[in-house]
Amino acid sequence: MLKVQQHLKLDQKLSPQQIQFIKLLQLNNLALEQRISAELQANPVLEEITELAEAPQEEASDDEGASNDEVDWDELFPSADDDFYGHKAQVAHAERPARPLPAKESLTEHLRAQCALMDLSPVQSLIAEQILGSIDEDGYMRRDVVSIVDSLLFTHGERVQSDAVEAILAKIQRLDPPGIAARDLRECLRIQLEALPVHMAGRDMALAMLSNCFDDFANKRFSRLKEKLDVDERTLKAAFDVILQLNPKPGEGTFAASENYITPDFEVRADGDEFTIALRSGQGARIRISPEYLKMLKRLKSRKRQARPGELETRQFLMRRLGSAREFVKAVNQRRHTMITVMRAIVVHQRDFFAHGPGHLKPLILQNIAETIDMDISTVSRVVAGKYVQCRFGIYALKYFFSEGVATRSGTQVSNREVKAIIEQTISQENKAHPLSDREITEQLTAREFLIARRTVSKYRKQLGIPVARMRREIVLDQNTFANGVADAASTTDAVKNAA
Repeated sequence: MLKVQQHLKLDQKLSPQQIQFIKLLQLNNLALEQRISAELQANPVLEEITELAEAPQEEASDDEGASNDEVDWDELFPSADDDFYGHKAQVAHAERPARPLPAKESLTEHLRAQCALMDLSPVQSLIAEQILGSIDEDGYMRRDVVSIVDSLLFTHGERVQSDAVEAILAKIQRLDPPGIAARDLRECLRIQLEALPVHMAGRDMALAMLSNCFDDFANKRFSRLKEKLDVDERTLKAAFDVILQLNPKPGEGTFAASENYITPDFEVRADGDEFTIALRSGQGARIRISPEYLKMLKRLKSRKRQARPGELETRQFLMRRLGSAREFVKAVNQRRHTMITVMRAIVVHQRDFFAHGPGHLKPLILQNIAETIDMDISTVSRVVAGKYVQCRFGIYALKYFFSEGVATRSGTQVSNREVKAIIEQTISQENKAHPLSDREITEQLTAREFLIARRTVSKYRKQLGIPVARMRREIVLDQNTFANGVADAASTTDAVKNAA
C-alpha cells in the first residue's frame, strides 16, 4: 500500500565560499603561499602587488587596495555584499632570505653509493637494490628473505637462492651506518658490537648476553644475568655500558633528503606592558583584483546594447573570473582577520607566559578561546593546527599553549605541562638502582600540594616517553665495588710494568 508522507528536516550545508575559507584557514604559512601562487596562475584577473609598487611610500599598499574598494560591486555583481576589504590586520614584513636548502644525501642514496664500490655481479646488484628498497626510516629491513627471492623471480625473471640473498644482506649490514638493514633489535646490536675493536672492555660479554640471554637483557633482570653468565656486577655493568653506546635505530635522524625549517605564522612583540601581535609576511596580504580588468568589465557592461561580436562571451568570462577572484580575496582577508583574532585571545589568556616565559603557562582549552571570541571551536582548532608563533622566548607551536589543568590543595589550577616538567625532573634525580614507581611519584606530587591520581601520573609519564620503573633500572656500583675495581685495575697495571 502506497502512502504519501511529509517530513520536516533541518539541514545545514556549507556554501562554496565557506568551504574555501575553511580550507584556507587550516593552511600554514608555506601552504598558503603555494595556494595563492596557484590561484594567481589560474585566474588572470588576480595580480600580486609587487615590492616595487610598495617601496616608494608606506601607504602605497593602502592606495592599491582602495582601487578595489571604490568599485561599485552592486553594479557588477548585484547579489554580492561589500564586506570583503573591511578586515585590515597588521602584517610583519620580516625579510625572508632566499636561503637555499642544504643538499643532503638520503639514506638509500648513501647506501647505494657504497654498494657501487663493491664488486657485485648484475644479479647481486638486483638483490642489493631489493634489500635497499626494503629498509625503513629506522634502518631496519622489514621484508623476509623469501619475499625478496619471490620478487626477483616474478619481477626480473631471476631465480636466486636464499643463501645468495643472505650473503648480500650480510655485506650491506657492514656498511655505514653500522647495524643498517638488521631484521630486529638483537641483530642490529650484534652487528654493531661485532664492528667494535676485539679488545674493547665489555664487548665479548655484551655479545654473549645478546646471544644467550636477550630476554633477560631486554627486561633488565640483573640477578638472572649474573647467574646465567656467571659474572660479577662490575663485569655486567661494563657489558651494559657498551650496549648503551650503540644506536638502536641506525637510519633515524642521520640522513634526510631535505631539511625542514619552521616559518612562524605570527610574531608577538612586548612593548612595555602591552603586546603587538602581527602576522608574518607571506600571509596573502599582497594580492588584489586587477584594476584594468575591472575597467574592462565596466566598459563592456556600459555597451550592453551595442555589443560587438564576441563581447558577450568576454563579459561573461570576466564576470566568472572576477567573481571567483573576489571570493578568493575575501576568503584570504577573512582568514587573516580570524587568525589575528584567535592569536590575540591566546595572548590575553597566556599573558604571563609572553611576559615572563614558559614557567608561567596557564591551563587553557580550545573551548575557552572559542567562548572568548564567540567563534566555533572547530574554527579555533583549524587556526591552531600546524601554526607557530615567534616571541622573545623562542618559536612555539600554538598547540603548546593549550593544556589541561591540575588542581592544588590551595584551590588553584596549574598547567599539566608544569606537572609533567616536575615528573621529568623527579625521575631524572631518582636512584637508578631503585627507580621510583608511579605510586611513589604520585606521593611526592601530593606532598607538593598537587591533587593528582596515580593513573594520571602514569599517563603523563607515557606522554613524556619515559618507560616504567623496571625498565629504568641501571647497574649502580657502590663505593666498595668501585674501589675494588680501581684496585684491580692498578694491580693489573703494576703486573704489566713488572713483566716489561
